[in-house]
Amino acid sequence: MRPRAAALCVILVVLAGCSVPFSIGGEGTTGGPNGSGTNGAGDAGATATPDAPAQNLADPADDVLGWEGGYWYNESIPVTGTDGLNASEQSALVNRTMARIERVRGLEFESTVPVEVISREEFQGSPNATGGGARSPAFRTFDNAKFEALFLIGENNDSLAVQQSNSNQNVLGYYSPRNDSIVVVSDSETPKLGRSTLAHELVHALQDQQFNLSQGAPPTRDGYNARNGLVEGEARYVERRYESNCGGQWRCLDVGGAGGSGGGGDLHLGVYALEYFPYADGPAFVDAVYDRAGWQGVNDLYEDIPASSEQIIHPEKYGNDTPTNLTVRDRTASGWERVRPNGRPDYATLGQSGLSAMFGYTIYDDYNRSSVVRPDEFINSEGRSVNQTDPFDYALAYTDGWDGDRMAVYENDGKTGYVWKLAWDSPEEAREFVRGYRQLLSHWGGERVLGRQGVWEIERSSPFTDAFRVSRSGDTVTVVNAPQPSALDAVHARG
Repeated sequence: MRPRAAALCVILVVLAGCSVPFSIGGEGTTGGPNGSGTNGAGDAGATATPDAPAQNLADPADDVLGWEGGYWYNESIPVTGTDGLNASEQSALVNRTMARIERVRGLEFESTVPVEVISREEFQGSPNATGGGARSPAFRTFDNAKFEALFLIGENNDSLAVQQSNSNQNVLGYYSPRNDSIVVVSDSETPKLGRSTLAHELVHALQDQQFNLSQGAPPTRDGYNARNGLVEGEARYVERRYESNCGGQWRCLDVGGAGGSGGGGDLHLGVYALEYFPYADGPAFVDAVYDRAGWQGVNDLYEDIPASSEQIIHPEKYGNDTPTNLTVRDRTASGWERVRPNGRPDYATLGQSGLSAMFGYTIYDDYNRSSVVRPDEFINSEGRSVNQTDPFDYALAYTDGWDGDRMAVYENDGKTGYVWKLAWDSPEEAREFVRGYRQLLSHWGGERVLGRQGVWEIERSSPFTDAFRVSRSGDTVTVVNAPQPSALDAVHARG
């Protein structure tokens, strides 16, 4: 066993105020970086800025950009926030924040967004915190195998429970497209409404009103991370532009801290890195599109959602590098059958973001002292601190050149195996991935099986004890997993 790297502690401190998405459909949030806060005297002294509408703060005859619910974006509100907010104060704060989001984003809210503030205790007892319903045995089997394949969650643990635990500790708030409302989670005895959290979730509400976040939920992890790279990326991008005005053009009231604190506790850093991807790389993707085509270019993204997390990591690939559509043919024997969850595809696509989290987690796990990538390859630092806005680098040498992947899961008498096919831009990129993957197997206690080409077996003391067959044909790599070497051909016969 090894002590966790010092960088782990740094990341826990830096990211404690951030949350991760816990359902498809935009219901996730992040606390964001700390803003400049208020001047300590609340907001009552704010005055109009030079670009105010003719210095006239009278209500307009019609709803206009930068005005919502009786408040201009640069209008003072009689709220100090020192003792929480009553209903009228919260309404004023929400409406003015909506007006400011309009001013930054250049889009009009179609209706007022209800906002509720609840305690973390209330949240953890709600359906949103418990997963929102039962999962079928086939779904659980499939999800467990997927996270085991990423070397993030061992087969003796429940992947859904680990993911939910991560979310429960860190969710600061969420917007529900189903209910057209925002819930903010407060860790204070007196419920507080954090400025960045409110701004972030209001961006989601604006996105939903303008682009309908409920449509076309992605069926795979990579599709989810790609879509949320846009949705969460834009929300963080707008949130940062909003924050940049605080202490300058605007006085910004904050009732509860600019970023919030989250619930603390024991985070699974590998799952965290996987789920944090949209917040880390999404803003830079949106910024690249904005620099090229302005807000209209960002609007157009909702008509043509990014096809992969690779396109978020490498914005120049958006629209130019369509992922390869792979197939996995069932070649099973001896009672092995494919796991087919109801209501979702019978395959997984994990993408470059998933692969990078897989390699990056070896920096943090406590299984042994090795790591497949160096901390400075995966962790973005600024001096002795981790970059608060973009902590992880998902463009690893072992994962660059990804061009598609597909995984099929199989089951036999309570045991699982899988076939994972990965396409790369070139044979050289495929070879590089294989080199990294072999190091990954070794990191987790794997050794080559004598007399079996490409076959590895991971020791029993490892959380990922299993057998693996790794083969490459040109630019395609195929990984076959089974409980022991003798079962590999039964899970997937050699082609």
